[in-house]
Amino acid sequence: MAIPFLTEENAAAFLKGQEKPVLVDFFAPWCGPCKMLAPMLEQLAETEKDRVVVAKVNVEEAKNLARAYHVYSIPTVICFVAGKDLARHVGFGSKQQILDLLPKQV
Repeated sequence: MAIPFLTEENAAAFLKGQEKPVLVDFFAPWCGPCKMLAPMLEQLAETEKDRVVVAKVNVEEAKNLARAYHVYSIPTVICFVAGKDLARHVGFGSKQQILDLLPKQV
């Protein structure tokens, strides 16, 4: 399953258009901790697909988007519900730390 990449042009519509919570990984290709986090997020995108959508934002290509969501360190994973920033984790985190971002009723 391919993880969608969000851009400054499509992010708002994508985030508001999802029925499930969206975990967005703000990353850069050169970032070591981002590379370590990527396989876990790919796994979550598959194993948790019934309750969450996983998407990515390359902060090198979408600087204004990162700035709009106050992302100043990477990796940052933000959980969005109905387009709103619900929770976030900054830095490399465990699978459980990332899942803990999800609303409890999901």
